[in-house]
Amino acid sequence: MHVFQRHKALVLGAVCVSLVAAGIIVKRARAGAPKDAGALGADLEPAPYAAVAPAKRQTLANSLSIAGQFLPYQNVDLHAKVAGYIRNIYVDIGDRVRRGQVLAVLEIPELVAQVDEATAAVHHAEEEIQRAQSDVARAQADNVALHANAVRLTDTGKARPGLIAQQELDDATARDRASQAQVEAAKSALAAARQQLEVAKADLQHYAALRSYANITAPYDGVVTWRFSDTGALVQAGTSNTSGLPVVTVAEIDVLRLRIPVPESLAAKVRLGDPADVRVQATGERFTGKVARFTDALDMSTRTMQVEIDVPNPNYHLQPGMYAEVTLLVGSQADALTIPATALRRGQDQTTVLVVDARNRVQRREIRTGAEDANNVAVLSGLAPGELVIIGNLESYQAGQLVRPKLSAPLMMSGETE
Repeated sequence: MHVFQRHKALVLGAVCVSLVAAGIIVKRARAGAPKDAGALGADLEPAPYAAVAPAKRQTLANSLSIAGQFLPYQNVDLHAKVAGYIRNIYVDIGDRVRRGQVLAVLEIPELVAQVDEATAAVHHAEEEIQRAQSDVARAQADNVALHANAVRLTDTGKARPGLIAQQELDDATARDRASQAQVEAAKSALAAARQQLEVAKADLQHYAALRSYANITAPYDGVVTWRFSDTGALVQAGTSNTSGLPVVTVAEIDVLRLRIPVPESLAAKVRLGDPADVRVQATGERFTGKVARFTDALDMSTRTMQVEIDVPNPNYHLQPGMYAEVTLLVGSQADALTIPATALRRGQDQTTVLVVDARNRVQRREIRTGAEDANNVAVLSGLAPGELVIIGNLESYQAGQLVRPKLSAPLMMSGETE
């Protein structure tokens, strides 16, 4: 009986020890389970996506879309140089004219009389020169005779003293000197006559030039855009002090100026030769052009700079006054290494980007930037062509982080999937 009870107690003790050990193992297993499961879950969590774009070479420029207006290459109101009546006018609006072509002829009776008077003055001056030349020749001949007589008497008086009275010698010498003075006077009169001829010729040239202004001619090849006068109309001389109407207006339109106002923010970036895409609203025509000139100064009222593009117009299919939509590329930089502007993180002292390396790890890289447009920035140093940079939401990524790069939608290749 005692043996049986002792055996039962030993069995119960072994069972209790087994239950206690099992409880400890379960407790430890429960205590360690959360830590092991968390570590396993972290290892199985996928890396986040990161929108990236490659650094690539392209032409970088600021694009400006603005309305421009076609203007004549040259546009001139032709006034009369002198007042007169229109005797003939040979052109009307829309007529094409050539350089030097006579467009109108004025009738100026007073000017004709002035030309005739100046012509007569020239003839008179020429006759005065001939008379003066004759006077010079006569005075020289008299001087030769009187001088020879005076020399002869002087020589005789020296050879035979007392033969010729001293009074006679003095008179001969005086006549000789007087004849020399007459020669000089005749020569002076001849010079004055010649000067008078030059004055008369100048007057004739002046009035002849004014008479030539009676013909109003085209200064260049172009088209008559307006006519202000008719046959018989009195036109006033075109001076800065008069407000008389012109006779006609001639515009040169085989080449047009396309003038566009560039805002102050881009004015300093405009360069000669900058490309432009032009679309004419009236005709739907599209073509390209280049900046030909600009004012290099701002209009104080609009804060814009006037820029012009020369547009050939050989068949006159474009008219001055038409509008065009111009897309101007300013500050162009060819073959620039560029990245999207949204990839930049700008600080006070440095500019950085997040680069995804070959192992899909994030690297923080300091770069130096150059020119930029609305969407892209030129990289001067710190990046190589083809390297991927993260664009947008940069604060979500840390250096060394594993990511899954995905090309942004605008740069995604054909056939690529997420």
